[in-house]
Amino acid sequence: MQLRGCGTALVTPFHQDGSIDDTALRNLVAWQIESGIDFLLACGSTGETPTLTHDEWLRVIDTTIEVAAGRVPIVAGATSNSTHDAVEKAQEVAARPGVDAILTASPYYNKPTQEGQYRHFKAIAEAVPDKPIILYNVPGRTAANIEPATLARLAEISNIVGVKEASGNMTQIAEAINAVPESFLVFSGDDALTLPVIALGGVGIISVASNEIPNEMANLTRAALNNDWPTARSIHRKYLALMQANFIESNPLPVKAVLSMMGKIEENYRLPLLPMRRDTRSRLHKIATEAGLISRPEQPTPHTAEFYIYENWAAGPHKIVLHRGTCGQCNQGKGRPAGHDANHSRWHGPYPNLSAGRQAAHAMPGILIRSECKCV
Repeated sequence: MQLRGCGTALVTPFHQDGSIDDTALRNLVAWQIESGIDFLLACGSTGETPTLTHDEWLRVIDTTIEVAAGRVPIVAGATSNSTHDAVEKAQEVAARPGVDAILTASPYYNKPTQEGQYRHFKAIAEAVPDKPIILYNVPGRTAANIEPATLARLAEISNIVGVKEASGNMTQIAEAINAVPESFLVFSGDDALTLPVIALGGVGIISVASNEIPNEMANLTRAALNNDWPTARSIHRKYLALMQANFIESNPLPVKAVLSMMGKIEENYRLPLLPMRRDTRSRLHKIATEAGLISRPEQPTPHTAEFYIYENWAAGPHKIVLHRGTCGQCNQGKGRPAGHDANHSRWHGPYPNLSAGRQAAHAMPGILIRSECKCV
């Protein structure tokens, strides 16, 4: 097994009822391999793994292995903020035929010290001594940063073979590459930073954008690794806006939206994620069109069936406003559905459809002003 080049951090397709769309997942994996991707990561953060049950987590990994059929290496995501649980998950996937390596992120929420992280990863590695481990440094999601000195210590453990570096800090990434042996695999965790990371000595990218453009991201990465910088820069320039657009809202909202526009999956998420706001979705549609991924007119914005009533007496005499569950105004600082001071403002709902929301609004006593947001 050679982990090098461009690997896709796969999305997990869902049906509208929230169940895993097995057919879409199989088709996506097959298309990725046919497009020349170098390896696949199942059940990373792009795959909405925190929302999967234990059985679903294994099912996604097993399906990816089955469809890949040995054509590309498979990396399985196995992360927990409990070291005991992380060890058990690593042991479970390590025992599955077809898993070539394990990706495990820093313990989230706990905010461990550098020594705490070192011991956490060391325990995982020692529990699966025959399986390569790739660390995942993504402090924006975990609130824990793997510093270069800690990474250097971890690189001394024989089966910790690499890191996905998604700190976004190029100075730190440069220091990390200098701190570890040349044989240690450093992957960019940010599509837009693939070229500078490879220029510093990295070996590729674990990519979000390759869900949408697997052939292009694989070619970009290979060109850079082969020192064909004119080709690599040309591809980078063409798709940079798309790479950046995948983070205009929380990943994987934009990438799943584009895949839906391309007809690859249905655009469905599990709470707490909701569909993109209309303004950012319109921007994304324009970027995807300019990148040549779609050519048809924008489809109506998919939306959750939920509506909420915002009651705010401080804004007027007994005033309420009806909002759609995906309203950008609701999501920008107002804290839906948890309200403010109960004496002045609160949220009501959810209501399953617009009609039910309107009926509830008109049934509320003591209200002098009833209005609806533009989102409705």
